[in-house]
Amino acid sequence: MSLRVHHLSCGTLCPLSRRLINGEGGWLEPAHMVCHVLLIESPAGLVLVDTGFGEADMAADTRLPAAFRAQAGLRRRPQDTARAQIVALGLDPGDVRHILLTHLDLDHAGGLSDFPEATVHLHLREQQAASTRRSFLERQRYLPAQLAHGPRWQTHAPEGEAFHGFAAARAIPELGEDILLLPLHGHTHGHSGIAVRGEAGWLLHCGDAYFHHATLAAQGQPPAGLRGYERLIAMDNAQRLHNQQRLRELAAHRPELRLFCSHDPQEYAGLARAAAG
Repeated sequence: MSLRVHHLSCGTLCPLSRRLINGEGGWLEPAHMVCHVLLIESPAGLVLVDTGFGEADMAADTRLPAAFRAQAGLRRRPQDTARAQIVALGLDPGDVRHILLTHLDLDHAGGLSDFPEATVHLHLREQQAASTRRSFLERQRYLPAQLAHGPRWQTHAPEGEAFHGFAAARAIPELGEDILLLPLHGHTHGHSGIAVRGEAGWLLHCGDAYFHHATLAAQGQPPAGLRGYERLIAMDNAQRLHNQQRLRELAAHRPELRLFCSHDPQEYAGLARAAAG
């Protein structure tokens, strides 16, 4: 059975410069990036794929570090949180039973504390990395304050069936065969993609496995600023590049499978418009 999927942007990021990040516009013009979250209406209740920023991140006394706010250019708007958008859709945030995470970076996991009763699914390696924060980079990207409420973790080490060329896609037992977690390591040690069978076919939320739609083109050349940033913050750059090549091949040979990442505004706008229509 296909699932009803809503596309939400749970955070707007406006770093400098639009030319280097979006590949168009001025060098000193603010860029535009989204935080693409899926809200799924399922027989098991509401399901989120990533959460974007939460209420405590958007508040005046935000828990987000000042350095991150300055670099990312976050627009702090409480109406952008997943919780607020669920209410705006006429749904009950208390019905969010499960949250699947591509990874635990602070722009993906901030909303966890808004749904403290939900079971949080992610790759085992990602939960371990966030709990130990062994490297300098991991101490910057994982924010303990966002996890202080004690999420109800359910970790997975995918050992499932092949999925469109990926060796190990794991179904979440409580959610059936229409929502799958598959490893896309590199950006973080336990980064994953989430595949969802929606009303219009399969979607693959690639998280931060890539940042710009041009990555999926034959030459795979996103804007220079993003290329440098992706390389700088990757925990395993060789694995990241390997997975990007696999995603390019998947996009070329399986057009019926819609791939998208977390922060590309063009991908988000197209998918949100199609879902609303």
